[in-house]
Formats: sequence, structure tokens, C-alpha cells
Amino acid sequence: MCGFGGYFGSNRDGRPLLEKMTAAIAHRGPDEQGLFTAPLIGLGHVRLSIVGLGDGQQPMSDASGELTIAFNGEIFNYVELREQLRAKGRRFRTLSDTEVILHLYDTMGEDCVSMLNGDFAFAIWDARRRRLMLARDRMGVRPLFYTQHGGTLYFASEVKALLQVPGVSAEIDPIALDQIFTLWAPIAPRTPFRNIHELEPAHLMIADESGIVARPYWNLQYPDRDSPPRYTDERGAAEELRALLTDATRIRMRADVPVGAYLSGGLDSSIVSALAAGMTPQGLRTFSVTFDSAEHDESAFQQEMAAALGTHHSAVACGAGDIARAFPEVIRFTERPILRTAPAPLYQLSGLVREAGLKVVLTGEGADEVFAGYDIFKESRVRRFCGRQPGSRMRPHLFRKLYPYLPSLKQQSAEYLAAFFGAGNDALDDPLFSHRPRLKGTAAAKMFFSGDLRAELKDYDATAELVSRLPQDFDRWHPLHQAQYLESRFLLPGYILSSQGDRMAMAHGIEGRFPFLDHRLVEFAASLPPEMKLKGLVEKHILREATTDLLPPSIGKRTKQPYRAPDSHSFSGPGELDYVLAALGEESIDAGGLFSAKAVAKLYEKCRSRPASGFRDNAAFVGILSTQLWLQTFTSASIREAEAA
Repeated sequence: MCGFGGYFGSNRDGRPLLEKMTAAIAHRGPDEQGLFTAPLIGLGHVRLSIVGLGDGQQPMSDASGELTIAFNGEIFNYVELREQLRAKGRRFRTLSDTEVILHLYDTMGEDCVSMLNGDFAFAIWDARRRRLMLARDRMGVRPLFYTQHGGTLYFASEVKALLQVPGVSAEIDPIALDQIFTLWAPIAPRTPFRNIHELEPAHLMIADESGIVARPYWNLQYPDRDSPPRYTDERGAAEELRALLTDATRIRMRADVPVGAYLSGGLDSSIVSALAAGMTPQGLRTFSVTFDSAEHDESAFQQEMAAALGTHHSAVACGAGDIARAFPEVIRFTERPILRTAPAPLYQLSGLVREAGLKVVLTGEGADEVFAGYDIFKESRVRRFCGRQPGSRMRPHLFRKLYPYLPSLKQQSAEYLAAFFGAGNDALDDPLFSHRPRLKGTAAAKMFFSGDLRAELKDYDATAELVSRLPQDFDRWHPLHQAQYLESRFLLPGYILSSQGDRMAMAHGIEGRFPFLDHRLVEFAASLPPEMKLKGLVEKHILREATTDLLPPSIGKRTKQPYRAPDSHSFSGPGELDYVLAALGEESIDAGGLFSAKAVAKLYEKCRSRPASGFRDNAAFVGILSTQLWLQTFTSASIREAEAA
């Protein structure tokens, strides 16, 4: 895991610029730094040394000196690929996975990405063809951003490196902000920064003197709903799943440094930890977050699982004040406004891992998207059931079974539940049917937008743009698969793997690895019949069947409890921090020009007086605060002031 930045299209000496770009992302690679320049091209790299500790320095060139790479991430099947290349006569000078990519590119060109099983973003300079290739992994685990200025293409692992380029400034993209306040994340390639883009997951980009072209090299596909199922034998499918997951975990244990694991106490991280513990003779290190509030805390399950596996377990306690104190740094690292505080405890957790002396952790991220674990999938199924008989008074009672961690719902009437979940309100053939309640609830926070921002956005509709980005065969998929695609293709890379994943881990130089996002496992799960994943209202059924022997029954049969953290309540009460008052004050709100100061003041007072505010108010509060912090952190004026200081 590392970070890199560079440029293509300039003949000037770019070393001073590369030094500034790499310094801006030094947290991603605190172990080493390297630079490479040649006519037209410059590459800078900061390294977190995990594989090939003594010979994996970057940027790395091949023996001819004509191919040079800057690489962020890991290629988990590099051992097998290296042996295949050696059998074809290729000679290696290092033990690193980086050199494997160079040899693959030399033999296959841009098609080399099809051979890679890993989490990666890289830039390869091909001096023979005078062209640059950028590539990003299939699921979007590792970030890669780019912009064009003055006829030159600039690229980097984080936007803050691009802001070191003279003439490139931070300005909010209002459409991206509208997308965040609707969809939780911008629709790539758009970012919150106007004129700064991200390379989409599973895409590569070729830049040469004739221009720049980006294209996908892989797509997430599901079978037609009317096609015969590929798998009919559940036991056989469970066995294949177990084998794939075991191998995905095994190759993600490859490192020249110790590998630990996050252990939340839920099904997914417990499975990964159990598999990893069986592959760690010296004993596995596990790490978790605990909360003061009972509705968020899972420490009892964490301790039970750690005891069952015999791991050396450490936990970081996260209170409301801790979230508030960390939040400005969270926004600096995530580089975008966010609607939930959930990244803040993960920022603290990666700090705990760094203090323990580790650099690599496995996590259970991705299982909910791949095996239909989120409540939204069950909720959609019940809403469809109710939608077929909208007048039924009995069917809405099913909503009570969906959220056992929200006891207040159990006291509500059938009429309230039907209205709350929008049962029968949305067309069953709506491509966004599964997500409409969430989208409507989130978008309600846009009532706090200023008149000027509303005028600039005019009639823009983020959901319509999302629909326009769906694949042509989307309407032929089963409704569950449609919902899974929306989560996996947009929210997963746009928020989960970014704001909660890469950015919070790399803020402390920690690499997260995700066995459930091995593309072999993703493709296998996509091909499974829907009922093997969501059986009735039991989520991740096939995953439970495949791993029942790994976990205590209390964990293996546990209903999904989503990872959440206290939101607006974190920023009020005794010891309220000055930066919150300043960021949400009338002067600051008016200066930003994005929100109505009067409306924000009312929201602030409401959240301070009623800590148990609803989803809309919480999302609005956190979204507004994070946007104000984003403006303070990344606008050109703030950067100039910081540099002057």
C-alpha cells in the first residue's frame, strides 16, 4: 500500500512539483519516497513497505529502462503470476508484486489488468510508445484522481496532491454536493472538486500525444431473471463458496509483515478473523471499536469471538466527544462532505492498529453487498410484497421484523409502518425501487440548501443521472440483483471503501484488505440464485451455511446489525467544541453560500435540544457541518494561509 502522483505532457523539470505532491500524501507511505522524471513524464511515490521490503522501491523501472511504474495497493496472486512468467523465460530482479505488473504489461499491454487479483491503482510510463497507462481495481478499493491543466494531465492517489499543482484550486462542484445529499456519494468520475475527477472502478486510461481515452475492462454482471439458474445444489454452492473465501483470505495473508484483522462482532468480520486465525500459527491480532451508547456497541460479541479464536484483542473506546474531536481530521482525509459520522471511529481504530505496530488488517467489508446482507434488501422485498396488495393491513407488520435494533418501531401501527417505509407508493418497475425510501430520506436534507445553490442546480435530478448510468440489461435482472448492483457499483466504492475504508486506514498508514471483494468471489456470488442469498428474510443465507462450523452459534445466527456511530449527538452537550459553533454560525454559513443560515440555526438548536433526532436531521446536520469543514480545509484561500503559516 502506498501513494503516488505524477504528470504527463510537460517537458519542464517537475521534481520540485513531485516533491510537493508526495509530501501532501506522505501519510500513505511513511517508509520511503521516490521520484522519476523523463521528457513528458514525472512520477512520485511514497511507500508503505509490506511486500518485498528490501527491493520494492518505487517508481520502479524494468531492466530496459523503458517501462516505469508507480503503484498503490497489492497484487495478491503475484506469486502465481511470477511463476507463470518465469516459465515463459522472464527474469526477475526483485521479490515484489510491483515488478510482476511490469512484466505482465510488457507481455500483454493494457490487457494485463485482466490477470490481476488485487486492490490497485497504478501508472505505467511506456517510453517506447510515449504513452501513459492508468488503471484502477475492479471494485474501487484504491483511489485514483486526475485533472488537466495547461495541456498537462496530473494524477494522484488523493486530491490534496493535485492541489499542489500551480493553477489547480479547490472549488466545490454543486452537482457533486447535490449527489452527496441524495446518494451519499458523487457519481464517479465526478468528485466534490470542480474539474477534478476520479478514475472509475474497473477502468483504465490511456494518455498519449493524440489524447486521453478511458474505458472499462470489467463489469459486474448478474444473470437474466428468466434464465435457468447456474447453481441448483445449495450444498455444492456452499462448498464452492467456502473454498473461494478460504483462498481469498489465504492470498490476502501474504505479506512480509504481520497481518491483523478488524473484529466488529458481526458475521462477516468474524468469518474472516476465524479463517485468518487458522492461518496464523503465532496468533492473530484483532482490533475493534467500542461505544458508550448501548445501541451502537457490540463489544460483548467482539469479546466472545476473540475468546473463541484465542486472538490477542485490542479495542479503542469511542465516545461522542471522541467523534467530535476527530471529525475535522476525518474530513481532511476523506476529502469530501459526508452524511454520517461512521468514518470517525474507524479513523481512531486505524490509529490503534498503527500504535500496535501493524500495517495490514483484514476486514469483512463487502460481504453485505456481495451476499445481500443489508436491511435495505429485506426492506425492498417486504415493500414489493406490500405493493402487490397496497390495501393490506397485515403485510406492513412485517417491517417490525427488519430492524430489531430499533425497538421504537415495534410500537408503531401498521398504518405508520406502511407510510414510514413507503409501502405501495413506488412503482414496482422503478429501477431505483429498492433505494427510494433511503434516497427520499436523504434528499430531504437538501431543504437546507441556500437559494443561490438551488438556483444554480435548477432542475438537476441526481437520481435521474444515476438511472442513466445503469447498464442496458439492468431491467432484465432479478430485483434483488438490481439492488445489489446499486450498492456494489455506487455506494460501495463511493462511500464505504473510500470515506470509511481507504482514507481512514491510510490516514495512519494502515492497509485494509477485503477477502469478500476478491473478484472471483464477487463473480461467483453474482451468479447465485437470489434465494440462496436472501432466503425469506434471512440475509446472507449461503454464507451462513458455508461457515457454520467457524463461529459460535450466537455469532453465526446473529441478525445483521449495521455499523453505525452517534451522529449529531456527538457535537452537542458538555464540552461542545468551538469549531462546531464557528462552522455552523451565521457568518460562516453566509460566507460559504451553500446553505440557509436561518434554517441551519434552527436545525442546530433542534439537534442540541433533542439528541435522538431522526435520520433526516442527523444526515442534514452532519452533511452541513462536513461541507463547511470541507470548505475551510480545501478552498484555495485556506491552503494559501496554511502554506504561509
